[in-house]
Amino acid sequence: MTRSQRRRRTTPTRNTLFINRVIAALQADPSKLAIIRNNLNEYRQQPFLKRGFLIAIERFDWVFEATDDVQQICEQIMADDYIGNRLRRYPLLFKGVINEASFNVPD
Repeated sequence: MTRSQRRRRTTPTRNTLFINRVIAALQADPSKLAIIRNNLNEYRQQPFLKRGFLIAIERFDWVFEATDDVQQICEQIMADDYIGNRLRRYPLLFKGVINEASFNVPD
């Protein structure tokens, strides 16, 4: 398969529902961006992480350096581009933004 023929990875439905809830929580309470920043710092300190996860942390750093506006950050997370796909691939980065107990999705 050549480079131009590769299919894009789609975000799994469960992740999409979770990310949508995260976006809603961030828009309702922009102070929750601090939770994401804390998650990034916590995971950055771990010695053994997958390369893809480290790249996602780096891309989130780029987003935070570009803007502090919650709406723009949410748009970047949901963007159908390389950075948006990379951020959505690792929902662990958003741990603690919403109450996990309230996120019950039937399998």
